[in-house]
Amino acid sequence: MINVNYALKKLTETDVQLEKYLGDIRMHLDRFNNCHYAFSKNKTLTEVANGHLYFGFHKTEDGWVFREWLPGADAVWLFGDFNDWKKYEYPLKNIGEDVWEIKLKGHNTLKHGQFVKLIVGRDGKAFERIPAYIRCTAMDERDSRLCGQIWMPDEKFEWTDDDLYGKKHPEAPLIYEAHIGMAQEKAGVGSYREFTDKTLDWIYNAGYNVIQLMAIQEHPYYASFGYQVTNFFAPSSRFGTPEDLKYLINKAHSLGIFVVLDVVHSHACPNEGEGLNRQDGTDSQYFLSGERGWHSAWKTRCFDYGKQQVLHFLLSNLKYWQDEFHFDGFRFDGVTSMLYENHGLGVAFTNYSQYYSMNTNVDARIYLMLANELIHENNKNAITIAEDMSGMPGMCLPLEYAGFGFDYRLSMGVPDMWIKLIKEAHMENWNVFCLWNELSGGRPKEKSIGYCESHDQAMVGDQTIMFRLAGAEMYTGMLKEYHSLSMDTAIDMHKLIRFLTVSLARDGYLNFMGNEFGHPEWIDFPREGNGWSYHYARRQWSLVQNHNYKYEWLANFDRDMISFISHNKVLCSNKAKCMWLDEEKNLLIFERNGLIYLFNMHPTQSQKDVFISCAEMGKGRYRVIFSTDNIEYGGQDRISKNQIYCADKTEYGLGFKIYIPCRSAVVLMKNKRK
Repeated sequence: MINVNYALKKLTETDVQLEKYLGDIRMHLDRFNNCHYAFSKNKTLTEVANGHLYFGFHKTEDGWVFREWLPGADAVWLFGDFNDWKKYEYPLKNIGEDVWEIKLKGHNTLKHGQFVKLIVGRDGKAFERIPAYIRCTAMDERDSRLCGQIWMPDEKFEWTDDDLYGKKHPEAPLIYEAHIGMAQEKAGVGSYREFTDKTLDWIYNAGYNVIQLMAIQEHPYYASFGYQVTNFFAPSSRFGTPEDLKYLINKAHSLGIFVVLDVVHSHACPNEGEGLNRQDGTDSQYFLSGERGWHSAWKTRCFDYGKQQVLHFLLSNLKYWQDEFHFDGFRFDGVTSMLYENHGLGVAFTNYSQYYSMNTNVDARIYLMLANELIHENNKNAITIAEDMSGMPGMCLPLEYAGFGFDYRLSMGVPDMWIKLIKEAHMENWNVFCLWNELSGGRPKEKSIGYCESHDQAMVGDQTIMFRLAGAEMYTGMLKEYHSLSMDTAIDMHKLIRFLTVSLARDGYLNFMGNEFGHPEWIDFPREGNGWSYHYARRQWSLVQNHNYKYEWLANFDRDMISFISHNKVLCSNKAKCMWLDEEKNLLIFERNGLIYLFNMHPTQSQKDVFISCAEMGKGRYRVIFSTDNIEYGGQDRISKNQIYCADKTEYGLGFKIYIPCRSAVVLMKNKRK
């Protein structure tokens, strides 16, 4: 429960512009308190959010019990392998509050691996459904029917991750966004086991400390990238078994890597019979009724967050993924879509009034607040990340400050800025003042994850940064022996964009798999339009291993960049402090955590005598400790790391002059006194 007056006071201390909207925010908090009490009855959320321990299939002392919430059903039957698919042999009983139950005598009535389904009767009609809390789904090859699957193996998975799971997460998350199916080079679907045995080592050696896994919740359409979920408690069976996913997470933890689930609670797949849509024969069981229950752009179903049973389902789902699979946290997809009645479509969010009033889905806000409370109550060191492009104030403030309780928000404006610059402006016209403002900005006291591109920028219809920089020359210019001004510029700017983004990121950094080495092709899943080809739904790791290609240079750079950021605790420090901006020469100089960063973003003009002011850092000897121009990164080694720069009094003040080549950046450190 929230002390509303105290929360509003703390919120306005953080952002005085919110004083005008305290009426709306007070109403949100009052409704949160009322909902919290109605849901928990003064219990903790972890004590209440246990739907997965009640609904679904469970062994009992003398057999099995199965329960399903179906408020619109007139009758329900269970059938499957266990009774030779006789449809109306095992009826369920309505035991009250719209819960249907069946008890089966004998432990051998149901067996691990058996296929099961429900028949739901309503208004004289009957239709097949998969149980909402099913923990595994698979295709019954005998009749090509998607079914629920009993998943209770005799041997319980043995976790060995006590040293990491539940422990303090990295102070500065360095996130590797990954998709299991396309993480392998083969022309097919990768598995949890292959990812564990092949891809985890790459991520570990690259220096990332968090993996963000996409497309884990079961989804029928591969090309949806996992964003049209049907079975919320079932790991995608196309990648392997639930034990295989546990094997992956357990191994990641053994390497000191945390694992975050890209959870989709913003909408659901509209397919009937496979997921939740019309589960009980009505359109309003889990979802809003009528037009409000449909996302106009995505053509998917929108949850009714104001319904207690829906809250119970979604909150239990979060706890299930934590407890059963040891996920260390969640990246919440589609937060903007959840928060606004118009799903944020066509809104630029240029002023605060657009965050409040009648357009706000208050029920969705309450759900997100409950979700964050539950997740952190269940694991105080969990990580939660909001994908919100609207910039809703308070997203990453604690609940007691009238916030949503997220730990981080994605800096979604940054990749948009980079793509817009590359598409619309010549590099010599890139405004370093605008770059500084966009990359170093953010809401006060709210943590954010910086990134220059994610999976969104790698899809067909868009392009990766490397692809945009190089154009068609990407296919002909990646041999190390090949040089042209355009290709050399593309390589250099790819490095600069990433390094500037991570250096100015406030609290964390994200990269999508393969983008770090400039993966040459977009992502396009098998579909009718491409002849059901897997050619673009994979990652070509062999390109990095081939020493003839420049991909090795980019991979070397990203590895050393991440190592530099980690070793120097850049993202754990205070915000960067601007020292100098030169819009004409495209020079940017700033200080962060006692280090001086010098960027020359100009595509052709090197600068000889750039003055570095040391008025605050003081006299002493300075040296370069990181350079984007190293030979092993495809540079020309024009900046010596052995050169000592002595800061002294000059006509410009205390400091020194330094040469900085075009399309390069260096970091300088003051030598410690002996």
